[in-house]
Amino acid sequence: MNRPRVLALVLAGGEGGRLAPLTDERAKPALPFAGVYRLIDFPLSNCMHSGIGDVWVIQQYEPHELARQLANGRPWDLDRTRGGLRILHPYLGDSESGWYEGNADAIYRNREVIADHDPDVLLVLSADHVYKLDYADVVAQQVDSGAAVTMVTTKVTKEDASRYGVVQVGRDGQVREFAYKPDAPGGNVVTTEVFAYDARKLLRILDELAEEGDSSGLRDFGHELLPRLVDEGAAHAFGFDGYWRDVGTIDGYWQAHMELLAPEPGLTLDDPAWPILTTGLQRPPARIEASATIDGSLVAAGAHVRGTVERSVVGPGVVVEEDAHVREAILLHDSHVGARACVTRAILDERAHVHEDAVVGGTDDVQVVAR
Repeated sequence: MNRPRVLALVLAGGEGGRLAPLTDERAKPALPFAGVYRLIDFPLSNCMHSGIGDVWVIQQYEPHELARQLANGRPWDLDRTRGGLRILHPYLGDSESGWYEGNADAIYRNREVIADHDPDVLLVLSADHVYKLDYADVVAQQVDSGAAVTMVTTKVTKEDASRYGVVQVGRDGQVREFAYKPDAPGGNVVTTEVFAYDARKLLRILDELAEEGDSSGLRDFGHELLPRLVDEGAAHAFGFDGYWRDVGTIDGYWQAHMELLAPEPGLTLDDPAWPILTTGLQRPPARIEASATIDGSLVAAGAHVRGTVERSVVGPGVVVEEDAHVREAILLHDSHVGARACVTRAILDERAHVHEDAVVGGTDDVQVVAR
C-alpha cells in the first residue's frame, strides 16, 4: 500500500484575545512557554517526530515575532529544497483574497494552492495547545476508516467543556453528535483542534458551503463544516488520553506552567525520544548568586537570580534582585523584579519591570504585568 501524501496545516493567524495583554503585540503561537519554547514549537515538533515533511503555517495577526521564531523551519528540519515549511499570508488580489474570518475560511481562501499540492490527508493543527502526539497514528486511522474527517478528542472537566466542540462518540468510533461551544454541554469529550481530513472531500465540501452562502460564512470548522460531516456520518474520533492542555486563556496558560512544575509533571520536556525543538537562544548560562534561594522552578539561560524563587518559571535574561520574592509566577524574557519586591501568582510579560518594594499578585485571579 502506498503511503498517503500528508500536508500539515498549522493555523497560527488568530488574535488570541483571551490571552490579552500577552497577545496585544504578538501572535498567540509566538507566546513563550516553559521559559525557552514558544507555543508553535509543539505542533511543529510533533510533525517532525511523526515523519511529516510538508508543513504550512497560516499567519495573519502580528506575524513578525512568529516569523522570526519559525526560522525558515530549520529547528524542525523543514528548511528543504523540496517540501518543508511554507508560510501562507493573507493577500490582496483575486476574489478570494482578504483577511481570514475563521479557520474554515482560511483553508477555503487557500484551496487552490492546497489542491495544487494534492495531498491525500490534510492534517489541520492549532498552535495554542501543549501536548505530544504521533500524528502518524491519526493519519493511519483516517486512511483506514475512509472518513471525511478524524477528530482527535480528549476529556476535560464538565465545567470547561463549553469552550470546545463537544462530541458524542459511538462504540464504532463514529462521531454521532457535535455541538460547538454549547452553553449546556452534553458530555465532557471534546475536540483537541487536531483534525485529519480527506483533503479532496474537504475542498469539495468547502466549495459547496461557499456556494450555499459566501466564503465569509464558512467561519470556523465548528459553525458549518463539522456539523455537516457529522450529520453525514463521515466523522470519526481518535481518542487521546495523554497530556493535553489548552493554554488559550490567562488562567489556562498559568495553570499549564504550574502543572509543569509539579513533582510528577504530566508533560515531560526532556524526553530524548520526543524532544520539543525550538529556535536556539544565544544566551550565557544562568547566574545564581549566593544570596539566591530557588525551589521547584525552571530557570532559563541568561537569567540572574539574587532573591527567592519558588515554584516559578524564570525566562531568559530575567533578573530577580536581592531580597525579592517570586512565587508561583511566570517571568517572561528579560523581565525584571526589583529588590524586596513580591510577585505571587502572576505573569510578567517580556521586558516588564516590577519596581523595588512593589507587591504584585497574591489574589485568586492571575495578574498580568504588561511590558
